[in-house]
Amino acid sequence: MSPSRTPAPAGPPSAPAAGGFDSLNLSPETLANLAQLGYSTMTPVQAATLPLALEGIDLIAQAETGSGKTAAFGLALLASLNPRFFGVQAMVLCPTRELADQVAQEVRRLARAVPNLKIVTLCGGVPLRGQTASLEHGAHIVVGTPGRIMDHLERGHLDLKGLRTLVLDEADRMLDMGFIDDITTVAQQCPPDRQTLLFSATYPDTIAELSRKFMRAPKQIKVSAQIDASRIREHWYEVNDATRLDAVVRLLLHYQPANAIAFCNTRQQCKNLLDVLRSHGFAALALYGDLEQYERDQVLVRFANRSCTVLVATDVAARGLDIDKLEAVVNVDVTPDAEVHVHRIGRTGRAGENGQVLNLASMDEMGNVGKIELLQGRATAWEPLASLKAAGPPPVAPMATLQIMGGRKEKIRAGDVLGALTKDAGFTREQIGKIDVNDFSTYVAVARSIADEATRRLDAGRIKGRSVKVRLLED
Repeated sequence: MSPSRTPAPAGPPSAPAAGGFDSLNLSPETLANLAQLGYSTMTPVQAATLPLALEGIDLIAQAETGSGKTAAFGLALLASLNPRFFGVQAMVLCPTRELADQVAQEVRRLARAVPNLKIVTLCGGVPLRGQTASLEHGAHIVVGTPGRIMDHLERGHLDLKGLRTLVLDEADRMLDMGFIDDITTVAQQCPPDRQTLLFSATYPDTIAELSRKFMRAPKQIKVSAQIDASRIREHWYEVNDATRLDAVVRLLLHYQPANAIAFCNTRQQCKNLLDVLRSHGFAALALYGDLEQYERDQVLVRFANRSCTVLVATDVAARGLDIDKLEAVVNVDVTPDAEVHVHRIGRTGRAGENGQVLNLASMDEMGNVGKIELLQGRATAWEPLASLKAAGPPPVAPMATLQIMGGRKEKIRAGDVLGALTKDAGFTREQIGKIDVNDFSTYVAVARSIADEATRRLDAGRIKGRSVKVRLLED
């Protein structure tokens, strides 16, 4: 059962997304970097929180994934940083490794104007030894999950005496995952005069309880969900449990989205749907709780770089996942939490793009549908399943993913991989997609038509003067 929800207490009104970053007390170098990154005007959450955060005030901000909150707290913690002091001055706690990696990557982009800045990611699923070595060489910012942060604190690897800013990102999800004791313990080991910034998509009672334990008179801000209803078309279809998974196939064949996330309430439902989709020829992958970390990394990379067309996921596993130009969300099961429904559908129809939301519900779920209607303030319009006609075969994923056995630890950069594929192997820039460099692996998306040849040439060639092992990720 989800925790009881209370409305966030009234705070300063949300600022409109019209102000420029030059209105803030930021360095000229930071402003120039923001301009290069294409940050022209602030989003509502940035406009509402940054002026206060830059003054050192503790904040509780209710804002959803994709609202620009990472830049909000990232710019605040960078503004108070002393790059000449090689001690941990800022720490960001995240519920999952995937979100921690995204946060660390975004803060690195925001910090390009700060020389010699070191950011270390501390998450489970990878050996402690490498993380310990990174900390021994000094770090300014730590981003990680509560459990692994606790490990390093208990072993004496992490010194927080110089900490100035503590950030709790997606605090509600961390509480749902049972991290409240770990968060409290970590906070108690931070200097009492630090600044604490708490960001949460929802406002359960436990957030207020958490804030009372270790925040100093926090200002509370609620930024309304930035969902453009005119960009999202919701469709509702009644099913029973026996026909539900086949109905997903019918939806996807009818609407033909180039990419879609299908949300299930349980991991077993994810597994069942994955089998059904693959049996019908869909390029589908699944994301749920008991995957190994390397499996999760590969699934996320392959979906984000267009190497698969359907991602089947539970809400916990997909938390923090932000995909550009997502064409459709399929709600395979109705969530019992109406706010979660809003977060699900808000992943499509972003940045001026149109999106489809395809909902399936049985008679047993009509109570949950009623909660969604109350929250959205409109009645549900039902459509007949019989109206769905296949418009063609399953869409083909345009890209394929190559895994290079070597990454950041081997000093591999995205430019090195791009050069090996274009200058050395002779492929065009247009045939190469996203390149993701992790600590020990690098993933590169290539046009599906050249995947086998690109694998062969990279495997036979060199990157940064050394031979590398390369494999094509297939199911």
